[in-house]
Amino acid sequence: MQTYDVIIIGAGHNGLVCAAYLLKAGYSVLLLEKRPVPGGAATTEECLPETAPGFKFNLCAIDHEFIHLGPVVQELELEKYGLEYLPCDPVVFCPHPDGKYFLGHKSLEKTCGEIARYSPRDAAKYAEYTEYWLKIINALTPMFNAPPKSIIDIAGNYNFSKIKDLVSTLGSVNKTMDFVRNMLSSAEDILNEWFDSEFLKAPLARLAAEMGVPPSQKNLGIGAMMMAMRHNPGMARPRGGTGALVQALVNLVKSKGGDIFTDKHVEKVLIDNGKAVGVRVQGGQEYRGRCGVISNIDAQRLFLQMLDKTDVDAVDPALWERLERRIVNNNETILKIDLALDEPLRFVHHQHQDAYLIGSILIADSVAHVEEAHAKCMMGEIPDSNPSVYMALPSALDPSLAPPGKHTLWIEFFAPYQIKGTEGTGLKGTGWTENLKHQVADKVIDKIAEYAPNLKNTIIARRVESPAELGERLGAYKGNYYHIDMTLEQMVFFRPLPELANYKTPFEGLFLTGAGTHPGGSISGMPGRNCARVFLQTQQPMAQSLKDAREALLSMVSSVLKSR
Repeated sequence: MQTYDVIIIGAGHNGLVCAAYLLKAGYSVLLLEKRPVPGGAATTEECLPETAPGFKFNLCAIDHEFIHLGPVVQELELEKYGLEYLPCDPVVFCPHPDGKYFLGHKSLEKTCGEIARYSPRDAAKYAEYTEYWLKIINALTPMFNAPPKSIIDIAGNYNFSKIKDLVSTLGSVNKTMDFVRNMLSSAEDILNEWFDSEFLKAPLARLAAEMGVPPSQKNLGIGAMMMAMRHNPGMARPRGGTGALVQALVNLVKSKGGDIFTDKHVEKVLIDNGKAVGVRVQGGQEYRGRCGVISNIDAQRLFLQMLDKTDVDAVDPALWERLERRIVNNNETILKIDLALDEPLRFVHHQHQDAYLIGSILIADSVAHVEEAHAKCMMGEIPDSNPSVYMALPSALDPSLAPPGKHTLWIEFFAPYQIKGTEGTGLKGTGWTENLKHQVADKVIDKIAEYAPNLKNTIIARRVESPAELGERLGAYKGNYYHIDMTLEQMVFFRPLPELANYKTPFEGLFLTGAGTHPGGSISGMPGRNCARVFLQTQQPMAQSLKDAREALLSMVSSVLKSR
């Protein structure tokens, strides 16, 4: 039996980030990953070696924005371990059926210039709209980069600029009420309030829907900020694909003496008198953690599948049923398509420029088109009669992902995990079969070809992964790569449940991290960093509290001095 200070279940990017901070603090760490490779939803893999050798695909995450709102890359000095970010600019291209298109640049001024070609009024409103959301983002970022119940950590993250934006957006009763109203509203309502033009509202609605809900979803107006982040801090991708971020973290973890064991499926968390003391993997091998166990998988799988109900009931009699019934997953996930191409896409109906291919490419014909794409999923229907698509040609920015002159196409199509009326059939009883997933993929490709007619003739090979297969590969409950929905009642103090919201659990030595914890899904590393801070505070509460208070005070003083 091998013993470490800490055992981490799952080597996704948050688990690796958490491990890196703990290793830097002097703890010994073992990460156990069920797949043959670490990374979870953040891998880049050569997954078509026979039909498309040399093509590297991002199997889930691709566009990185949130990680640039936090200090993980800088604090862990990931550039020293091989990470290089390539900025995307333009950041979004969305062709419209009438020949118009939205082309978003990192520069707000250039983006407004593009919009003004069709609507000077919307261009002026877009500048105002973006400035508002940038202030909101700047004001909220300190809360993302701290445990949700840690006042000292949150206060220490505020500098003069962030305090100024906080006051600017919440500094009066009317401003505060306006902000609350926006949070309780929907992205669709907010877009209709600001803009007239469908060619502009549709891509903004499509980006807002990346939160995993239709744009009409009330209480998720914050999704309307998604485009603003592409202006500041901007959007980037690691050279070599998303997996290059994981590889840099792996390099760091190993350089600090951490261990990563792959093909190790954790079956049971070992509890001794209310304390997590280790884990048992498939095959019976046990690993002990002197200081505890950290789970990078969702709370439902952890508690309902890896712990005995009697142990859970002993520490909190209500928790088991709350985890079963209170956490919401709305049945929306993705059908993932990866294509190896002989040449890049050509948007011949929209004054094609190669620059269109650098950032995200959206097929969103209208807000109603986006609404249908998401609302149908929630009802168990596949919205493939007129697909809305989020895609990227990552090799246009990073040629290392494909052989010379060739390209990879990344396609995300929202689809239901459980297809209505097919219960008990297909993979895991979801209704998804090999035949069905390829039929749906054909319709998605047909839709893209309406805008890029050369697509079908340039396909060398393809990989299609159904929602059920994605859920199996990631170990994601109901295929939800965010672990649980990103709706307001399941965020911040409520993620995943109020009693689990600060990365701690009722079991001594058992902690949570990953997408199912604050501040949620996406590539950010924030849950991993925040969890590490909470863990360290529990190990040395007085010393860590004094250190946090000192850092907070120094940060605030430094900010005040710089502002003079």
